[in-house]
Amino acid sequence: MKLLCSKSNLLAGVQIVQKAASNKTTMSILECIMVDATKGIITLTANDMDLGIETVIEGDIIEKGAIALDARVFSEIVRKLPDGDVTIETDSTYKAVIKYGKSQFSIIGKSGEDFSYLPVVEKEDSIVISQFALKEIVRQTIFSISDNDNNKLMTGELFEINGNELKVVSLDGHRISIRKIALKDSYSPKKVIVPGKTLNEVSKILSGGADSDVVISLTSKHIVFEFENTTVVSRLLEGEYFKIDQMLSSDYETKVKVNKKELLNCIDRATPLVKEGDKKPIIINITDDNMELKINSIIGSMNENIDIEKQGKDLMIGFNPKFLLDALRVIDDEEVDLYMVNPKAPCFIKNPEESYIYLILPVNFTTVS
Repeated sequence: MKLLCSKSNLLAGVQIVQKAASNKTTMSILECIMVDATKGIITLTANDMDLGIETVIEGDIIEKGAIALDARVFSEIVRKLPDGDVTIETDSTYKAVIKYGKSQFSIIGKSGEDFSYLPVVEKEDSIVISQFALKEIVRQTIFSISDNDNNKLMTGELFEINGNELKVVSLDGHRISIRKIALKDSYSPKKVIVPGKTLNEVSKILSGGADSDVVISLTSKHIVFEFENTTVVSRLLEGEYFKIDQMLSSDYETKVKVNKKELLNCIDRATPLVKEGDKKPIIINITDDNMELKINSIIGSMNENIDIEKQGKDLMIGFNPKFLLDALRVIDDEEVDLYMVNPKAPCFIKNPEESYIYLILPVNFTTVS
């Protein structure tokens, strides 16, 4: 095989696929990026058997062929090459020579006979969504998945399609994030649970253009994302997702309308007083037209007041400040509405259309030392 392409094209392709190369496996072939020029185009592929990514890059094929190269070594070399044209040449011993200017690298590759290309997925259902919308919906929900493998379903997000609506849900046992967006067309009902790792990687690859679409195809076991010159195939998480509808309520005793930026900045200012791992809550005391925020820790204390519009009863309630910050940071509205019942019931942050709903469980601050 002999290829000629620009460093920028090669690097862009390597950076797209390398996240799907395994770094925890006894099968060394899964740690590789496959460079394949056997079919008249240059494709780069990585696949750890749960997540597979393939992308096509521009370049000249001087001699057809394919080789599997260690993803970590290959990506580091390509990243550090000077700008300009790069030649990749292989021989019968599967040694790859990477030439640039008057210099070259030589690395040992593999034949790729045992390499697992992306599975051929029979696409039962497909939806079309803009790159911008998909990137946003992931950004606005991914922070509340769990990083604990004890409950696999919490490490993924529910994608629920119903007519022309896509609803995405994530939860970690302390909070729930829900985003709903309208799709251009109407589709038959479908529910799948997508691994958080997959959504994180897809979000990083997406350019985020409002005029560029992603085709998402679903089967009982896989989800496929196709955009520009890239295809991402991921296994789905198996199981029945949590019945979140019974956790949602429209009842409230106290409703607060507050400037989002003021509330966000106030809580953010309090965070230096909380050590990582410390369970000190931020205590919110709501009275007529005023929200008082207090935090006391071994480092120090803070007390601030914010003007609000209040409906209903006065209330004192405590929260993990991080959970409030995570939700507020992804809301684009100038003002937000908080709905609460009592100091032990969940707080809801949502807009009137309920295109976003963030449920946050309070902290019992009377028992926290």
